Amino acid sequence: MSRDVFSIDLEHAEAILPRYVEAGPRYTSYPTAPVWKETYDAERFRADLGRSDVAPGDGLSLYVHVPFCRSLCHFCACNRVITRKEELPARYLDSIEREVVAVREAMAVPRTATQQHWGGGTPTHLSPFQVRRLFRAVCDAFPMREGAEVSIEVDPRVTTEAHVEALRACGMNRISLGVQDFEARVQDAIHREQSVEQTAALVEQARRAGFEGVNFDLIYGLPFQTVDSFARTVDTVLAIAPDRIALYSYAHVTWVAKQQRGFERTDLPDPHAKLRIMLMAIRRFLDAGYVYIGMDHFARPDDELARALRDRTLRRNFMGYTTQAGVDLIGFGPSAISELRDAYAQSERSLDAWEAAVLERGLATMRGHQLTDDDRARRWVITRIMCHGEVRAPEYREAFGADFASAYAAELERLDAMVDDGLVERDSDGSLRVTSLGRLLLRNVAMTFDAYLPQQRRSGAQLFSKTV
Repeated sequence: MSRDVFSIDLEHAEAILPRYVEAGPRYTSYPTAPVWKETYDAERFRADLGRSDVAPGDGLSLYVHVPFCRSLCHFCACNRVITRKEELPARYLDSIEREVVAVREAMAVPRTATQQHWGGGTPTHLSPFQVRRLFRAVCDAFPMREGAEVSIEVDPRVTTEAHVEALRACGMNRISLGVQDFEARVQDAIHREQSVEQTAALVEQARRAGFEGVNFDLIYGLPFQTVDSFARTVDTVLAIAPDRIALYSYAHVTWVAKQQRGFERTDLPDPHAKLRIMLMAIRRFLDAGYVYIGMDHFARPDDELARALRDRTLRRNFMGYTTQAGVDLIGFGPSAISELRDAYAQSERSLDAWEAAVLERGLATMRGHQLTDDDRARRWVITRIMCHGEVRAPEYREAFGADFASAYAAELERLDAMVDDGLVERDSDGSLRVTSLGRLLLRNVAMTFDAYLPQQRRSGAQLFSKTV
């Protein structure tokens, strides 16, 4: 099946998909973060950073979390600090520079970076001067290789032309704009007023400055959205023509984001309306020539993500879908997550706790996880599902020396309902392929292979957003 074709029957989708709407992980890691323990501390992370079985040529991906925003978007469940105080970013810069040096000193082998990404919060809450300072500090410790992807998430409402010039001077080549929705009524409900003109002007500035890629983030399922209203937003997005589009499902997680409680249930689209909005947007993007990368990502056919999809080198981590297969990821800043070959580590979430930990010991690790052999095998399976929409049994045998169908007999049996519903196809050796319709439910397919999920469900704790 060509990945550029997304042909499903709407009535069949509306009959099938509601049965699979449940809370589940997004699988930016496996095991997922709720499994991680505080027994994995800064010293364990320091030891893992210091391993010597890496080469200077091994790639490294860097993530920088800038937590500051000027105002609160009511849909947002990210880790952020709402402030207009100048002293907080100044303190943050002092602390993150200390953290970067501590990580570099912990590494036994100096390494260069093939990717750097800044997220938030709003990274352009920092002044252009502060942007240059932070970038210089990171690159002094971890020089960027020629041709590296250097990207940043920005809010068009606070990003100036001086910011764009500073970002390009630093060598950033991909910029991701938060859009969500262009409808005035929706923007008012989510407390994020952002005009089309403002957004288009920033895109023009970025392209004129030489950015190689422009990404848009959209959210469906927000208050007052309808198929017709979101179709107007899609029209506007297609007219501006970003290189990549992320179409996220609104996550109603009031136990994380208390301000979402202001969205009365009557304001949110009902499940059927939300499904129709999603299907409409997917079809419109594919009709416009974008490639469906997976889950919620689209890219132009000549984009690196699309090429990685075709080459089966696509990978998924805490930054979403990425071309950086088999590369360690180091995160800096409050709540940032690092992913090493055999371990995950997360820093303190709050700004104050993170700063205090960095001041005391250089590293701010508050929890993590050391992978077991079973974790590694299941991560391989889940990654293949999330990135390639398939698991090939011969490749599993080559990687782990075991028979896939035997190792996961119970899991494959639990896929029977998905096979009957036309979501998954399965071969006699256990190899499986996710169908066009099933690709809307990659999380559900992957959940079948999650060894920790049954216990998490039994606990009754609210941990994950809905899968659709």
